Amino acid sequence: MGNVTILALRIVIALALAGSVVVQVMIVPAIWNDLVDASPATRITVVSIVALGVVAMQVFAVCVWMLLTRVRRGSVFSESSFRYVDVIVGAISAAAVLAFGMGVLLAQGEAAPGVVGLVCGAGLVLAGMALLVVVMKALLRQAIAREREATALRAELDEVV
Repeated sequence: MGNVTILALRIVIALALAGSVVVQVMIVPAIWNDLVDASPATRITVVSIVALGVVAMQVFAVCVWMLLTRVRRGSVFSESSFRYVDVIVGAISAAAVLAFGMGVLLAQGEAAPGVVGLVCGAGLVLAGMALLVVVMKALLRQAIAREREATALRAELDEVV
């Protein structure tokens, strides 16, 4: 991965994190105020789902940033990278569960069936993304094994020469 790609991705992540802070500081309280006529349980549930969804995105972004740092240093092919990948899978899975929860909550209210379908569809896409990251983790595991194998073969060849 080139330096330009890493820089571009870091800019996108930084903008997303800045936007998420705006959502936490301005949008979540606005949602709370807009739901003043809703039942207390609905109000708390909706605001909690939105806030936790933002936190899940922030956790995801920080872990991707950390992996990008490892890519730049050339140390991504190590066992310690798996902890970031595991947290990414957890954050995406949590976001999927939150999306399905929001869909269920919307289905109980006056939301149009299409909106409920879109929200549940977003949850399904998020679950698929979590599975994709699991596959990519398996590929990372294979790459680490090949790297170790190549290092052992180089050492063996150095001894022969």
